Amino acid sequence: MLELQNISKTFFPGTVNERRALVNLSLRLEKGDFVTVIGSNGAGKSTVLNAITGRLKIDSGDILIDNVSVRRWPDYKRARFYGRVFQDPMAGTAPDLTIEQNLALALQRGKGRGLALGLNSKRRAFFKEELEALGLGLENRLSARVGLLSGGQRQALSLLMAGFTQPSILLLDEHTAALDPQRAAHVTQLTERIVGESGLTTLMVTHNMEQAIALGNRLIMLHEGQIIHQLEAEEKKKATVEDLLERFANIKGAVLSDKQMLG
Repeated sequence: MLELQNISKTFFPGTVNERRALVNLSLRLEKGDFVTVIGSNGAGKSTVLNAITGRLKIDSGDILIDNVSVRRWPDYKRARFYGRVFQDPMAGTAPDLTIEQNLALALQRGKGRGLALGLNSKRRAFFKEELEALGLGLENRLSARVGLLSGGQRQALSLLMAGFTQPSILLLDEHTAALDPQRAAHVTQLTERIVGESGLTTLMVTHNMEQAIALGNRLIMLHEGQIIHQLEAEEKKKATVEDLLERFANIKGAVLSDKQMLG
């Protein structure tokens, strides 16, 4: 479903500020894989997501989605393949539009635009059913502007919208980091349910190592633009935060605190 083949990206090449963000990074996700990605600040986590979506052009290597090379495709052409939820609750929705208008736009993502009405009774019934499953009472607020919702409500809505069209790949970019612990826990539970029920192939970047261990069937650790360690399903089930910190220290010969990894 998703394959990164030796992708590299260097920012400000040939200058004193040169930084190698990705270094010959390769990763393959099969259908239904849920891979969590951890690493210290500057490890290249968000750079990987931006390379996949086309927001960032890679210097070398290739990116394949559904066995199609998209390296030279612009971001808007890749949009039909993926859904994405950002760290900022304000980023994934249109605040001046209503909940039902946002949902209607999400439903049309990657499709041709026509003259058919985006909203009708059948779609409203569908939206209410989907929103009710979030457990936030949003099914009774279809005409409310999204800008009036709390951060947790917006992230839950963004998550629902990202999975609406059954994308080839769901990208979660530290999507609970800006929320308080209670709302973060709720969005995490929704993530597990929505991904599990739909069998979405998912790549989730997170600073929260407990979350990275709890969710998904695979875990990768990034450092300086490279994958330095991977945990497959059985090993991941037994892993602890302390294990991950120790593995990082053993591999890189560095001492990394829990706070540094999470911050």
